[in-house]
Amino acid sequence: MTDGLSYRLLRAGLAAASGRVHRRIIEASADPAATQHDVLQRILTDNAGTIFGTDHQFGSISGFEDFRRAVPVQTYEDLREAIERQEATGDPCLTAAPPVYYNQTSGTVAAPKNIPLTQAGLGRIQRLQRLAAYALSKSTTALGGKVFVVSGAAHEGTMPAGTPYGSASGQLYASQGALLRRRYVLPASVSDITDYDARYLAMAVLGAADRSVTTMATANPSTFVRLMDVLNEHAESVIDAVATGMLPAECAGAVRGEEPRIRRDPQRAAELGRRLEAAGALTYADIWEDLRAVVTWTGGSCGLAVERLAPMLTSRCPVFELGYLASEVSGTVNIDPIEGSCVATLADNVFEFAERDAWEDAADDADRGLQTCTLADLELGHDYYVIVTTADGLYRYDMNDIVRVTGWVGRTPVLSFIQKGKGVTSITGEKLYESQVITAVTTSVAELGTVSPFFIMLADESESTYTLYVEMANSAPGQAAGTVAGDLAVLVERSLREANVEYGAKRASGRLAPLGVTLLAPGTGDAYRRQRVADGQRDVQFKYLRLQYLADCSFGFDAFVPAR
Repeated sequence: MTDGLSYRLLRAGLAAASGRVHRRIIEASADPAATQHDVLQRILTDNAGTIFGTDHQFGSISGFEDFRRAVPVQTYEDLREAIERQEATGDPCLTAAPPVYYNQTSGTVAAPKNIPLTQAGLGRIQRLQRLAAYALSKSTTALGGKVFVVSGAAHEGTMPAGTPYGSASGQLYASQGALLRRRYVLPASVSDITDYDARYLAMAVLGAADRSVTTMATANPSTFVRLMDVLNEHAESVIDAVATGMLPAECAGAVRGEEPRIRRDPQRAAELGRRLEAAGALTYADIWEDLRAVVTWTGGSCGLAVERLAPMLTSRCPVFELGYLASEVSGTVNIDPIEGSCVATLADNVFEFAERDAWEDAADDADRGLQTCTLADLELGHDYYVIVTTADGLYRYDMNDIVRVTGWVGRTPVLSFIQKGKGVTSITGEKLYESQVITAVTTSVAELGTVSPFFIMLADESESTYTLYVEMANSAPGQAAGTVAGDLAVLVERSLREANVEYGAKRASGRLAPLGVTLLAPGTGDAYRRQRVADGQRDVQFKYLRLQYLADCSFGFDAFVPAR
């Protein structure tokens, strides 16, 4: 266990850095309309001279209604050219201050999305991260020992003009203050291991070697489920590494830079060995007896992973919500982990919302642009799509995320993430887009020398896998149904991995199971359409949604699988 003096210094340091920020958020939450007006005017004033600001007359906008009329709702593809031009030329296309970092994430097309961050933007994110740690230390003793944080790589490469890009979580991890960094079990170099098997094995060893962990944190809880699977699959190697103080050979060769240090501890190894022999498998409760908190996403599909994780924890270890965080925006900060008060970052970003049903039913983007409301207009228990404006160059940006109002801090709503919007699914953070699925399936079917009159891909959150249900017009001569399904699975998987970097990463790490393919009888697509129309969709406006969650699809595809 870390000594009491160190813990007191940590709490004092966090309080000094974040206590006033915490109070300002509480004060701002009392009047969200006024706070949001001031933030909008600051963003518009700072960036009025940019190309985007000039084109959309930022200098003459006096309030939210003017802003909504002047700037259409944007997607990343609407902004991609400006982002790439500012990076390549230095022209102030979106922000007066130049980006110094890009959060890279998967996009709706093959090219990734590179989300710009200015130096001030990095500072804002770091302050929010420290504020979250302050709130955790203020209301719990979770930071009394070491912190086991799993993040992405902070530096994955550089843009053409030399600006670095990487993982948003990795950048936060690498930029923490010294007080918090001393508590981290995993050095940043572990996140840089590109071989996922080696990376997870290294994390398992380093975690097993340190008995003083009281908090574990990562964005998606499926990471921790997978990590414990790896630890048990390689239990003998892990325990041997703890005993010798040396990483297994397959890990050591994968580390870039200085190899992480492990304290040689034969006694600890023997203890883990006895627990493994007694129970047949280790849990987090076995390796960290004083574990007091898990900080992670709990909403959307992550709830299922939390359920799988819970039996692995100590009886006194609650799971706290990490908050609504994305590559594009730190949308909420949990200012009271016990109550789960994830309040919007209203002093840093401008938020708009659209009622879920109205947004999905809107005939076109022009209609959608007139349907947004502000933080002050939200109602308890309602679901909304989120549109954000940030100081780093995203203006009226459609997050395609659905949140629910679950409470209040002052007059500002507490927001909980529900799911990605229509056309996007995310089981473990892969953010798979319908357009990527359509391209992958159509090109793969063509490669097999046939066509598909109907297909749909369903995301099964409980099994962490996708299944492609596909109706084929015909098969290549001499091909059996099983062969066609297997060949199609290989081709579609390859295409999705190429199109979506995060899907490829989750498959490589084992967090996503292999794609399944089920062939359907002729006429299934027509039967599906008839049911949807019978359920209330207008026939003349009917559109097939090619990517859905299994839980949202009521059609029984199994009844249309040909008998073998």
